[in-house]
Amino acid sequence: MESTKQQHERHFHSALIVDDHPLFCDALSMTLGTVADIRNIKTSANLTDAVEMIAKGFCPDLIVLDLNLPDVDGLDGLIRLKNAALVPVVVVSSMADNRVITSTIRAGASGFIPKHSKREVFSAAIKAIRVGHTFVPDGFVLLDEAQLNGPVQSDVLARLSTLTNQQARILQLICEGKLNKQIAFDLTIAETTVKAHVTAIMRKLGVQSRTQAVLIAKEASFSNVLQERV
Repeated sequence: MESTKQQHERHFHSALIVDDHPLFCDALSMTLGTVADIRNIKTSANLTDAVEMIAKGFCPDLIVLDLNLPDVDGLDGLIRLKNAALVPVVVVSSMADNRVITSTIRAGASGFIPKHSKREVFSAAIKAIRVGHTFVPDGFVLLDEAQLNGPVQSDVLARLSTLTNQQARILQLICEGKLNKQIAFDLTIAETTVKAHVTAIMRKLGVQSRTQAVLIAKEASFSNVLQERV
């Protein structure tokens, strides 16, 4: 199933696969080479290395992301990669119910492929994303706001998706309970810069305190989505 949003066709010559299962990375690399003729493929086992790879100059035309990474909480990985690379991100995951798919698409993914899909599904997804469509596999339905988790959940995803990659990283560290001084040390930036980012984060999320920002971030966690499966 594809959306009707049409754009100019993109050409995918390179890809970054972010998944912590080496065998799946190998299989997916072969699949992308076969169905999309993508030859320049790099892999990363975690989000941190993937973001660093992009920062050091690797500019993939497409990113393929697993949701279950050791250093990712909820939709943070998707949002950070979208902001870091500014290219389509397709999620490939074994968590493939309607709530997870809907949350993923609303957070900015260009497509969702269940992890054990046949090669034909990957081919259809790549073709759709190339022309600007959002790909969702047959048999799955994108839920409206009321079905998903009400307008609050939808609004949370929309607000989080506006954060820059650095802001998303800082919010993650805030969620871990770190103070501005510790965040500045971890990211090798000035404490005044951290304070400026925190102010911007709270403004974008529409909150007045760090505690409220943490609560907003946790609303987007897939642990909440999965607990409410129907």
